[in-house]
Amino acid sequence: MEALILAGLLFTGSAAGILGALFGLGGGFIFVPVLMLVFGLAPTEAVAVSLIGIIAGSVGASTVFVDKGLSNIRLGLLMEITTAAGAIMGAIVAGFLEEWILMCIFSVIVFYSALRMILNPEKVIPPSEDDDSRFSFEYNDEANGEHVRYKVENVKSGMALCTVAGMISSMTGVGGGAVKVPLMNIYMHVPIKAASPTSSYMIGITAFSGAITYFIAGQVLLEYAAAIAIGAFAGSIVGTSLARKLHTKHLRKYFSILLIIVATLVLLQAGGIL
Repeated sequence: MEALILAGLLFTGSAAGILGALFGLGGGFIFVPVLMLVFGLAPTEAVAVSLIGIIAGSVGASTVFVDKGLSNIRLGLLMEITTAAGAIMGAIVAGFLEEWILMCIFSVIVFYSALRMILNPEKVIPPSEDDDSRFSFEYNDEANGEHVRYKVENVKSGMALCTVAGMISSMTGVGGGAVKVPLMNIYMHVPIKAASPTSSYMIGITAFSGAITYFIAGQVLLEYAAAIAIGAFAGSIVGTSLARKLHTKHLRKYFSILLIIVATLVLLQAGGIL
């Protein structure tokens, strides 16, 4: 592999790893188009390499976030069950709908989520003594030195909606974090500083199952995947440090801006502009 290509892959992996750790989006929205447009990979090859990068970024981010108590493991595993079910359903439904329709649906949902996060302040509900302890959690916010206690609301309906997130992710090929993080933050009242790390943890599990399939089929370009993975892992460590230092309102604002950018890019792709 040429040194210039290696450097480009490492840089791409690092950038995606930073953003993935910051916002819980996994980085697939960066990996796939860059690998196709810049490095000339076929769509299947780009997706396969992207999944390896997502796993590496998730491992790097989760190593820190779980240790700091930011990733909500219990909630993540519960939502992953319905997300996986939704992904299977989405793969079936995708065969009956035009691709541009799927992309437009995704863009509308993400635009709506971004606007809700911009217009509505974060609502964190502290648990009371009578609340179910299974859904009461806490973490230390290093940015302002506070100990945050929160209760997850609407768990059952949130899990049901996560099925939709899995369907959308499967049908469009865009990471479900763009839907799951707003869902946790807006509807289930999980603080953004816990929602993003929880999404990062979940995305790694989902990507692993997909990567195994591509690896067995021999569709993973190992040299590209290794470079992307190294960059993503290093970038995710940097991203976790930034995420812990950012104040909640800034993190939500930047996340909303990124959602709008992602939705716009997907909409342009649906229109054949990209």
